[in-house]
Amino acid sequence: MRNDFSNFNFANLVFYLQDFTQSAATRTLKQVKEDVHEIHCSRERSRGAWTIIQEYLMPFVEKERYRILTRCRLHPDNDVYRDQEQHKIHKDTNEWRCGYCKKRFYEEKYLDRHFDNRHHNLLNESHGRCLADLCGALHCDLVLDIVQRKTKCNPAAAARNKHLCESLAHSCFPVNEGPSAGRLHELFLRQFCDAHTCTGNQKPFSRGHRKQISILYLVISILTLLLLPLVYLFVYLYQRGIKQGSQELRRISLSGRKKKSH
Repeated sequence: MRNDFSNFNFANLVFYLQDFTQSAATRTLKQVKEDVHEIHCSRERSRGAWTIIQEYLMPFVEKERYRILTRCRLHPDNDVYRDQEQHKIHKDTNEWRCGYCKKRFYEEKYLDRHFDNRHHNLLNESHGRCLADLCGALHCDLVLDIVQRKTKCNPAAAARNKHLCESLAHSCFPVNEGPSAGRLHELFLRQFCDAHTCTGNQKPFSRGHRKQISILYLVISILTLLLLPLVYLFVYLYQRGIKQGSQELRRISLSGRKKKSH
């Protein structure tokens, strides 16, 4: 009887431990799933789209002094990652810092993961805020260093991208809103939309982009400005030394002539 009771208690203990272990594992897995927040919008492609907007569109918008409205999908407020991207602090080549909590990372990709896991609550995931969805119209692959495979052009895909591109031109720069909007509407069509075709040799970004100042050029310019006064000073002192030397020689020659005359 005593053995039966012991066996019963041991069986209950084993069952209890198994149940506790399974419950703990379930809670841990649930916690991991809650910590990892997934958003169905590519951060990398959104970043590429924003780079294109900044370099190949905004210089012309700024020149026209045109204000893009929030209904336009190219507006900064319609980028789900814009606030997080603005809170990236790039201190050095291997030092990235979170602008929210000041945590440091060696590479940008680790900072991106940190944003996804720790600061996803700051994202506004409302509809139409994924810039990556516009990559087809904006030719993102050209700035993301993606190897272009030599495949036959797909007319259907080109037509879809061109339709999306033209819809952006119509919604962001309506021709009935004045001369500036009309010029930007035409520029957007030439800059982005005309290249969505399987015929002809049209290339995107034909109207140019924002001119980036080379770091080497900037360093050379600063050094030139710093060294130029020193060069002028050296030339001035050199010419002054030659002048004083000639004056001394002249005095010596005059004093020698006076001695000979005596």
